[in-house]
Amino acid sequence: MTILIIIAIVVIIAVAWVSIYNSLVKTRMQTKESWSQIDVQLKRRNDLIPNLVETVKGYVKHESGTLEEVTKLRQEVERAATPADKMVASNQLTGVLSGFFARAEAYPDLKANTNFTKLQEELTNTENKIAYSRQLFNSTTALYNTKLQQFPSNIVAGIHHFEPSEFLQVPEAEKEVPTVKF
Repeated sequence: MTILIIIAIVVIIAVAWVSIYNSLVKTRMQTKESWSQIDVQLKRRNDLIPNLVETVKGYVKHESGTLEEVTKLRQEVERAATPADKMVASNQLTGVLSGFFARAEAYPDLKANTNFTKLQEELTNTENKIAYSRQLFNSTTALYNTKLQQFPSNIVAGIHHFEPSEFLQVPEAEKEVPTVKF
């Protein structure tokens, strides 16, 4: 009888261990998958930018510095080695694109151009998808990191060397309240 009780306890512990381990693996993969979604949207944006630049070139000859900066930042996003580096470059590109669209408003012919309007809408939709994907990444990161710290999964995580994931941070410059002047 004692042997059956010991076997039952061992089986219960083994099942719990496997369940916790699988749960950690699942949430780690969800975190990686949510980062992948950000990467997909960044790639989509980078694919749209050359079309936007070519469309605008014909209308805005003297804005070439801005167009060159957009192109340079797009390349930096593509070359970034880590998710953190990619997000820094992406945040810079988002800022330049916002200013670019604001300056484009001064060109009535450009605003009326259907290609420009369509590309602007696509980029805006992509920026919204990037923002949503960032939120999803931080949510899955929070879930994963919470599991790494909760008992008893913290024991399983420690033994199997699960590492916490880092949250995406908003750069300090983007936290400042913008000045609006009329």
